[in-house]
Amino acid sequence: MKWTTIGIALLGFACVSGDAAAQEKTIAIATGGTGGIFYPLGGGLANMLSQKLNHTQATAEVTGGSVDNIKLLESGQADLGFMTGDVAADAIKGEAKFKKPVPLRTIVTIYSSPVHVVTIAGTGIEKFSDLKGKRISSGAPGSATESQTFRLLEAAGLDKDRDVKRERLSVSESVSALKDRKIDAFFWGGGVPTGAVTDLAASPGVTIKLIDIDYLLEPIVRKYGQIFAPSVIKAGSYPGQTTDSKGFAAWNQVMATDRMSDEMAYAITKAIFENKADLVAVHKEAMNINLANQTAAESPAPYHPGTLKYLKEAGAKP
Repeated sequence: MKWTTIGIALLGFACVSGDAAAQEKTIAIATGGTGGIFYPLGGGLANMLSQKLNHTQATAEVTGGSVDNIKLLESGQADLGFMTGDVAADAIKGEAKFKKPVPLRTIVTIYSSPVHVVTIAGTGIEKFSDLKGKRISSGAPGSATESQTFRLLEAAGLDKDRDVKRERLSVSESVSALKDRKIDAFFWGGGVPTGAVTDLAASPGVTIKLIDIDYLLEPIVRKYGQIFAPSVIKAGSYPGQTTDSKGFAAWNQVMATDRMSDEMAYAITKAIFENKADLVAVHKEAMNINLANQTAAESPAPYHPGTLKYLKEAGAKP
C-alpha cells in the first residue's frame, strides 16, 4: 500500500514536471552575416521575444543568409528565418537552389533591401558593363546577394564564371577586400544604411561609388517575374555618396514554415507589432514594419494563419 501511495505521488510529480517542461519553448532564429542588418535585427528580435513571451527562450544564429535560412527552416533546425522575397519565391516554387517546394509562411514583412553594386574611385568602374574582366565579390555562399548577383550578371549579358573573377565573401569580408584592393567591386543586397558599407565609405582616402542598375530590372522581371521593385539609394545615404544610385530592391520577410502552430505565430506577430520600438532601437529599418506593408504584393509566401488572425484583429487587410 505504501509503495502504491509513493508511486502515485511520484507519478503526480512527473506529470507536474512534464507540464512545466511542456510550457518552456525555444525559438531558433536564422539571421545572416554579422556585417549586415539581418543579424543585429535578429538579435533584437530574439531578446524581445525572450522577454515578452512567457516560458520562451529565443536565440539568434549567424548564417550565410536567405538560402541557408530557408534550408534551416526546411530541416527543422530553425523556427524563424530572415530572408529576401526573391529567394523565398524560388523556394516556394522549388526552383534555383531548391530541389522541391518549401512550405514557407510569412510572419512579418519588415523592410526592403536595395541591391548595391559597390566600388571605389580608382578601379576604372563607372558603369555596370565595366565589371567585365574585374575582380568582384558576389556575396557569401548561401546568401540572397549571391543569387541576385548571378541574375544581374545574366541580365547584363555577362557570364558569372568567364567574364568576372569572382570571390564569395560576406559584406564585411568584401569591404576589407576592396579596401586592400584585392577586389574591384562587390555586390550586396541589404537595408540602407548597411554598417559595413558605411564603414567603407567613411574610410580615409576612399571615395565610394554605387553603380546604377535600374536598366537591368526589365530583363530580370521578364525572366523571373516581379521579384524586385524599383528603388533609389539616395545621395548621402553613405559618407561621400554625392549622387542617387538608381536600381531596385527586394522586400524582406521573417518567415516560418507551415509546421509552426497558429498559437505561436499569433504570439510572435503580436509581440513584434506591439514592441516595435525595441527593434527600432536596434536598427532604424525596423521603422518600416507596419500594417500597411503586410500585403500579398510584398510577400511571395502566404501569411501564416496565426499571423492573419492578429493582422485582422489589428485592422490590416493582407
